[in-house]
Amino acid sequence: MTSGESEQGLRQHDLSERQAAVLRATVMAYVGAAAPIGSRTVSHVLPVHLSPASIRNTLAELTSLGLVEKPHASSGRVPTERGMRLFVDRLLDTGPLAAYERRTISFSVDEAEFDSVAVVASQLLSESTRQLGFVVAPRFDRVVLRHISLVRLATDHLLVVLISRTGETHRRVIHDDGADDQAALDRIATLLNERIAGLTLHQAREELAREALSLRHRADRWLDRVFELGSRAVAPDDDGPVDLVLGTRLALLEQPEFRDPERIRDLFAAVETKERLIEVLDRMLEVGGTQVVFGDEVDEPGLHRCALVASPYGGPEVPLGALGVIGPSRMDYGRVISLVEYLSQLITEKLSP
Repeated sequence: MTSGESEQGLRQHDLSERQAAVLRATVMAYVGAAAPIGSRTVSHVLPVHLSPASIRNTLAELTSLGLVEKPHASSGRVPTERGMRLFVDRLLDTGPLAAYERRTISFSVDEAEFDSVAVVASQLLSESTRQLGFVVAPRFDRVVLRHISLVRLATDHLLVVLISRTGETHRRVIHDDGADDQAALDRIATLLNERIAGLTLHQAREELAREALSLRHRADRWLDRVFELGSRAVAPDDDGPVDLVLGTRLALLEQPEFRDPERIRDLFAAVETKERLIEVLDRMLEVGGTQVVFGDEVDEPGLHRCALVASPYGGPEVPLGALGVIGPSRMDYGRVISLVEYLSQLITEKLSP
């Protein structure tokens, strides 16, 4: 079930003010206690007074709606993922991080080198949330280009060097039987840089294709060569698997939900596979902005009873990657969302030209 489908189902019944207050109190108490919550505990969290009987009746109503459940023979209740979804979508209040925490995080990101910012961010997420922090490292196909160079390696091979605005370098070797010497290749690179500097690889491909199309009725062999070679230089290729940088896993092991060795093994297996997790993240980020997805909403057994909070970084139109946390569905979403959004903002600013 996707979050949209879940929300649509929840709208089939609107909670009363009392039901919403009791559900919010139950979730907040459960996040702190990591145990089934009784009516007495709920009464301590509620901002208004309700009698124990009223609380018990309301909890029974929430149970019938599938928003809370009674685990085993316990007298207390815990929120279901459906209840957590409604809480996150409609009842959650988020606020800014404390000033001292913002300063600490900002300093750590500022001091990080460009090639280590993903590692620093994933560690900050893990340590600050006590969950498993992760960063999908910038995908070169999405970075903004600053410079392209062409170097003749052999009579039939060229080295293409692409440099991003942040200084990241990508090298690829292409087959080329042209007779251009290094001086001619330098002139070709100069013309290409005039056209593609400041564009992503995807945008560069579109720009070169557009200019090549405009030459169809002109006899200019030199520009034909420039655009033909340039198109192959920025063509998509297999740049290897997406780099998923994980923070320390020790924090996650502190969560009581993962005292079960089988459950933690399944989660780590899902994370190590990476490809499946990247697919989940890509679907989340298609919506844009910070997203919360619960394990039952994705087809990945290892994420059962877990939640992912993720946000893109690097620009709203063409994000470079994503960052966030994975943990049990019992999560302090207000704080986690604020932290993820703040780190996304800092890294976006750091990677901007």
